[in-house]
Amino acid sequence: MTTPLCSARLILRPWRDDDLDDLARLCADPEVMAHFPAPLDRAGSETLLRRLQAHQDEHGFTFWYLQRQDDGEFVGFTGLARVGFAARFTPAVEIGWRLARSCWGLGYAREAAQQALHHAFTTLALDEVVAFTAPANRRSWGLMERLGMRRDGGFEHPGLPSGHPLRAHLLYRLERARWAEQALSP
Repeated sequence: MTTPLCSARLILRPWRDDDLDDLARLCADPEVMAHFPAPLDRAGSETLLRRLQAHQDEHGFTFWYLQRQDDGEFVGFTGLARVGFAARFTPAVEIGWRLARSCWGLGYAREAAQQALHHAFTTLALDEVVAFTAPANRRSWGLMERLGMRRDGGFEHPGLPSGHPLRAHLLYRLERARWAEQALSP
């Protein structure tokens, strides 16, 4: 993506080096990171930023920087990424989001996710998009369901050690045909 994706209230765009402060604040918040192994320090956020930029360069998409259209305020990130581990559902492209606490409950995650799905199924012509999260992350899997994704069991996340409380994950899927049917429904 060379031009940003825009929705009614939001802009999804590639990351810039000067976005590090926003990303570091987001990833340092223990509530935002409650369903991840740990909050990230600044160095961890810088590593994440470089990975997001490299993914954009290699694939043309990533978990994009998310900002409000009206004032440019940072909201978080939303977008697409190739799943970076082997599992029963890979290879696959996932949709994901992480929003600042001040932006929770305002419909931003759904609005941005709908833009990312539109991009996935039209511009990228993907057949399917997956999403996954820990079972305790009700906000996230609730959004997956509101987006029309269907639960497809679960799996053990290979990036976490056996016995880790976040190792169990729920898997959701959305096929392009199902997405298109929903888009056409009134």
